[in-house]
Amino acid sequence: MKKAVRIIGLIAASSLLASCGLFGDEDEELEPMELVDIDQVVTVKKIWSSKVGAKSEFLRVALRPASDGSRIYAASYDGNVTAFDPESGSQVWRSELDIELTAGPGVGEGYLVVVAKDGFAVLLNASTGEEMWRADIAGESLAKPLIKDDSVIIQTIDNRLQALSVFDGRNRWSIVQTSPALTMRGSSSPVIVGNTVIAGFDSGRLVSAQIDTGTIAWESLLSPPKGRSDLDRLADIDGSMAVVGQDLYAAGYNGRLAAIASESGQILWNREISSYEGVAADWTSLYTVRDDGEIVALGRQNGNESWRNASLLRREPTLPVPFGTTVVVGDLEGYLHFFNTIDGEAVARVRLGSAAITADPFVMANRLYVQSDSGHLAAYVLVDDRPKRSAADSAEDES
Repeated sequence: MKKAVRIIGLIAASSLLASCGLFGDEDEELEPMELVDIDQVVTVKKIWSSKVGAKSEFLRVALRPASDGSRIYAASYDGNVTAFDPESGSQVWRSELDIELTAGPGVGEGYLVVVAKDGFAVLLNASTGEEMWRADIAGESLAKPLIKDDSVIIQTIDNRLQALSVFDGRNRWSIVQTSPALTMRGSSSPVIVGNTVIAGFDSGRLVSAQIDTGTIAWESLLSPPKGRSDLDRLADIDGSMAVVGQDLYAAGYNGRLAAIASESGQILWNREISSYEGVAADWTSLYTVRDDGEIVALGRQNGNESWRNASLLRREPTLPVPFGTTVVVGDLEGYLHFFNTIDGEAVARVRLGSAAITADPFVMANRLYVQSDSGHLAAYVLVDDRPKRSAADSAEDES
């Protein structure tokens, strides 16, 4: 299960505590909640699917579809990187890198970058798939890499943020944060706001740096460590962050979900919500999933709670991603669940396959792209199948 792998670095500590009875011994409490029948209010149609590569099940990698607006790019754990036509799903090009990949792709400036398990970043030409260079980043990455102007930005699990030259892969600058005694396996993917990159670290800190120089603009403590033990004091920022305008939204484990002014690091408001999946946003709302699998929606301006849905407890749902009038999450059994953005009611459910979906769904325009841990990629649309009203019907209503 995704959560089990997520906390692989805690196995020794949790085993010790479990032997003392602190985790309880009721097996049924740890079982994923069973799915119940729902009314399929919304019609979800799969328009194409394709096999990207081999499975990455239970490895908790950061392989998620990406786009430059004209193509969809996907990478597999066994080293395949593929470009697809977003409308038809036809393959534009495919590169076999013969390395195990853990993060990417990141797309921008006509290039595409992926990161290998053995600590190498690989830059490809986005038009042809031709490999441009490989660079040693001296660490494993589980965060989506970024490309901005002439910099490739990568965050590794050893709490290091670095920028490489897009031209030759040489290191331009790096920022290192102190690692706590105990951390979760994972990294929050950095985000770009203007000419700065903002990253979250295992210390519970957010850091904003200038992209061209690496100069730190500000630091902000999102999730202050609390408690006496190292386990209690986990404050990792491992989930996705969202940016709307100049406002940044982030969440930490054992900590808070907060709105932050991206130009200063000032915390505008915060709520006590523990999440390792992070935050997604649309213009009015924020969406997150608590560490127990409960989905929560909040108002973007003030953080007031709009609704909660506990139907996926312990099913390891992905981040809830806005898609049309719904938010969609994947789960550990390959299901996609669609919830109404207004009240959180389940409105549709489809299954991509039996393999878990641990990568967040990706939305471009009116299409939803989902990659499972088995290496399958599929595209979906919401279908408006309501009866069409004729002009005569409309005229009759108005009379």
